[in-house]
Amino acid sequence: MQIGALAAQTSVNIETIRYYERQGLMPAPARSAGGRRIYDVSAAQRLIFIRRSRELGFSLVDIRELLRLADERRVDCHKVRLLTVRHLDDIRGKIASLGRLEHALATLTDACRLETEGACPILDALSTANERFRESARR
Repeated sequence: MQIGALAAQTSVNIETIRYYERQGLMPAPARSAGGRRIYDVSAAQRLIFIRRSRELGFSLVDIRELLRLADERRVDCHKVRLLTVRHLDDIRGKIASLGRLEHALATLTDACRLETEGACPILDALSTANERFRESARR
C-alpha cells in the first residue's frame, strides 16, 4: 500500500510517518519503480504500535526501546515493565506537579475580588516575589 493508504488505515498523518522513518522508528519502505513508498501489513502494525505508545505519552527514545524489545526473538517482559514503571512514575510526578499548580492558581483566583479597583492580586503576585503565592505553589 502507498503512504496515503497507510496513513488512513493507521490514523497517522503522512508527515508523521515520514518523520518516524527519519527517526528510525519505521524501517525504510520498499519503493515502486516510480519511487513511491510501498508499505506492507507489518509497517501498519508497527505504526499502530508507535501511535498507541505516543497516545500513552511514551517518548520517542522509550518507543525506540520498546520496539527493540518487541523485535527480539525472546521478549524480555521484565525490561518492558521497568520502562513502563519508569514512565508511570514520571506521569505521577507530573500529576502531582499539576496539582500544586492548580492549588497555586486557585489561591490566586480566590484572592481576586472582581469589584476591587486599582490593585489586582493576580498581577501583583506575578509581578513580585509574593511569598504567599510561592508557598501555595510548593504545597
